[in-house]
Amino acid sequence: MNLTRRELLTTFLGAPIALAACERSAPRALPEGEIVGANWQLGHVLREGRTFEVAADKWKRVRVAIVGAGVAGLAAAWQLKRKGVNDFVVLELEKEAGGTSRSGEGSPVGYPWGAHYLPVPFRENTKLIELLDEMSLSEGRSDEGDLVIKEQYLCREPEERVFYKGRWYPGLYLHVGESEADKRELAAFEEKINTWVNWRDARGRRAFVVPAALGSDDTEVTALDKISFGEWLRREGFTSERLFWYCDYACRDDYGLKLEQTSAWAGLFYFCSRVRKSGDESQPFITFPEGNGRFVRHMAERVREHLLSSHAVVSIVPGDGGAEVVCLADDELRGFRCEKVIFASPVFTAPFVIRGFSEERPFDASAFHSNSWFVANLQMKDRPRSRFARDFPVAWDNVLYESPSLGYVSATHQKGIDYGPTVWTYYYPMCHEENGRTKLLNYDWRELAEVALTDIGRAHPEIWELTTRIDIMRWGHAMISPRTGFIWGGERQKAMRPYRNIHFAHTDLSGLALFEEAFFHGLRAAKETYGNERKSA
Repeated sequence: MNLTRRELLTTFLGAPIALAACERSAPRALPEGEIVGANWQLGHVLREGRTFEVAADKWKRVRVAIVGAGVAGLAAAWQLKRKGVNDFVVLELEKEAGGTSRSGEGSPVGYPWGAHYLPVPFRENTKLIELLDEMSLSEGRSDEGDLVIKEQYLCREPEERVFYKGRWYPGLYLHVGESEADKRELAAFEEKINTWVNWRDARGRRAFVVPAALGSDDTEVTALDKISFGEWLRREGFTSERLFWYCDYACRDDYGLKLEQTSAWAGLFYFCSRVRKSGDESQPFITFPEGNGRFVRHMAERVREHLLSSHAVVSIVPGDGGAEVVCLADDELRGFRCEKVIFASPVFTAPFVIRGFSEERPFDASAFHSNSWFVANLQMKDRPRSRFARDFPVAWDNVLYESPSLGYVSATHQKGIDYGPTVWTYYYPMCHEENGRTKLLNYDWRELAEVALTDIGRAHPEIWELTTRIDIMRWGHAMISPRTGFIWGGERQKAMRPYRNIHFAHTDLSGLALFEEAFFHGLRAAKETYGNERKSA
C-alpha cells in the first residue's frame, strides 16, 4: 500500500507506539514466513454470479449435502453419523477442515490459527459433553453432576497477564495503580454481573446461557440489544478508564468489536453466560497447544470418508424434491443431487450461492456482518528473558494493555514447556480500521509481520532475533459481529428456519462466534434433516 514504516505502524498500533518504535530502531531484517490459509480469492468467484453446467457423468446422488466443514458442518456430520445416517457428503472450500478453529503443525508443538479454548460446559449441555466424553477428556462427574475434565486438559496457571508501562502484571484487569474510585466501580460492576447471573424470567430461563438459544427472550433481556455495551456502562454510572478498557478488551477478544460497536446484550453475555451462580468463578478453559484444532481433528476423523476438501460450492438449486449442489474441484465441475442441504457456511454468502434466494428473500443476509482479523504464528528458537526480576511470569494469554491487538498466546504453556523453543500466536482484530477487511487483504506478509514483531517487541525487544519464522493468516470474514441491534433484530431468528430443503447451521445464527454455538446449530440442523425418520442402513 506504499506506506512508510511509521505510517504502517501508526495505522495498526497508534502514533505513540509508531513514533517510539521508529525512534528506537531502524527497520530490521525479518525472519522467514508467508501468508497462509484462507482462499478468499476463490471465495470471491461466488460474487460474479456465473452459471455452471455439470457434465452428466459428474453427478452423484446423496441424501444430505453439508456445505462447509467448519465446526458447525463437522458437528452436523458427526451427529448424522451417530444417528446411522451414512449417505451424506461434507463439501469444504479449503484444503483443510475446521474454519477458524483449524490449527497448524510446528516444533515443539502445534498451534492455533484461530479459536484456542473451550470453557467446560454446564451439565445441561449434554450433547457437547458427549463429544468430550468420546474424546476421553473427562474423568466422570462431580457430586453435583457437573462434568469433571482431566487436569492436563484444563488451562495451566498462570492463565493471564497484562503488560503495562514496561512491566507484566497478573490477570486481565489492571489493578496496579488503581484508585479507590476504580475499586468501587469494579465492585459495583461485579455486583451488576451477579444480578444478571441470578436473573430468571417467568419460565425460569437465565438471561444469558450457552447455547444462547436456551436463554430468555423476555423484553427486559432483549432491550439490552438496542444499546451498545459502552452506553450501558455509562447508563449504569460507570466512568473508570480501567473498567472501560477491561470491557473493551472483552468485546475485542470474543467478538472482534470495540466497546461502542458491541451490543450490550453481547457484552453482558461475555461476563454472565459461563458463571453458574453469583460468586462463582467463570467455567475453566479446556485448551490444547493447537487450540480448538483438536476438536476439529476428532470430528473430521469420525466422518473422514464423507469429507471432500477443496470442493468449492458455487451453486445450490433447491427444487420440489430436494436440491442440486454444484462444486468446483480440481478445475472441474461436480454435482450432487440430494434430499436435504445443510448450509454451514457464513450466512452472508447465501444469496451468492443459493439460486432464487435473492428473489424470495426468506431473510436479509446482508444483516449478518462479519469482521476481519489477522493471526500470526511466531516460531521461536528460545523465549525472551524477563526484564525485571519481579515481573509476572509468562502466562498462557499475554495481553498488551496499550495495544489495539489482543497480545499473544503461548502454545507451549499448556505442555509445561517453559524453556527453549516455543510458538506464540498473535491476534489482531481489524475493528480499529474503517473498511478493515479491504485494507487487510491489501497488506502483504512483510507489512503484517512488521506490525506483529513491533507490537510484541515493546514487551520483548529481542523478539526479532528469537523468531525464526512468522506465518500469517488473514481472516477476511473471521466471525459474526454482534453489533447493536443484531441479536434480537429479527433476521437471525428468521435464518434459523429452513428455506425450502436448505437448513442453515452456523455461529452466525447465534450472533456469537463460539464453538458451543457452532456445535449447537450443527446438531440442530442435522436433526432437522433426519427428524423422526427411520435411520439409514
